[in-house]
Amino acid sequence: MTDTPVYSQPAAPLAAGSMPLLGFGTWQLSDADAEGATTTALESGYRHIDTATGYSNEAGIGRALASAFAGNGLSRDDVFVTTKLPPDNAGRERETIEESLRKLGLDSVDLWLIHWPTGGNDTEVWKRFIELRDEGLTRNIGVSNFSIEQIDGLIEATGEAPAVDQIPWAPSKYDRALADDLAQRKVVLEGYSPFKQSDLNDGTLTGIAEAHGVSATQVIVAWHAAHGFVVIPKSARRERIIDNAAGIHVELTDDEVGRIDALATS
Repeated sequence: MTDTPVYSQPAAPLAAGSMPLLGFGTWQLSDADAEGATTTALESGYRHIDTATGYSNEAGIGRALASAFAGNGLSRDDVFVTTKLPPDNAGRERETIEESLRKLGLDSVDLWLIHWPTGGNDTEVWKRFIELRDEGLTRNIGVSNFSIEQIDGLIEATGEAPAVDQIPWAPSKYDRALADDLAQRKVVLEGYSPFKQSDLNDGTLTGIAEAHGVSATQVIVAWHAAHGFVVIPKSARRERIIDNAAGIHVELTDDEVGRIDALATS
């Protein structure tokens, strides 16, 4: 275990603490599978775990965290934990976060997101997010699948921007204007489904991977890190969990980053 990499860095600064650019995604993992996969991820050096009420696997992740804190020498401060509020739970924010914390076995999460726009109640939900953040149930608050216009609506109503916007993101989805708009508002861009939206046999990716002696998935992770984007690859397979993580420390040249950027317009 002493030779295992620890992926707490690089990280994006937030209002409270920092968010490792590499996270472990758990979407579509069952409660039982999430427990084992999260344990593997933590043992492999991940220090950022992403879940959601809607994934129905918070209890399994909670069991993995409890085991890691009890037996692997990790403390609560070592692991950044995100969960999310389903839009259907608008109006039940307190009950939802308290239930999430109970399942996760935590006193607070590091980041709580509105999972999707609510269709009209975003501002009221955001106000309650601010209140519950101020009460200490979460350290940071943000959104997922929100447009710039929707984020601006929250800022205009409350004077407070989300810390993070978690959106579908990959080289094929690269949108410099969107990334710049989020950065201008000091909103961290967090990408999900990085591989699902990528052609892993694309010649640009495979050529760069071959030049570095790594996999195409590792190149995609490295591209996120080069831009300062957060990335949350998901797998239930131990070898892929380990392989994906190593991409965060692959250093791409500026030319390579530019060639990958161009995949969005090719």
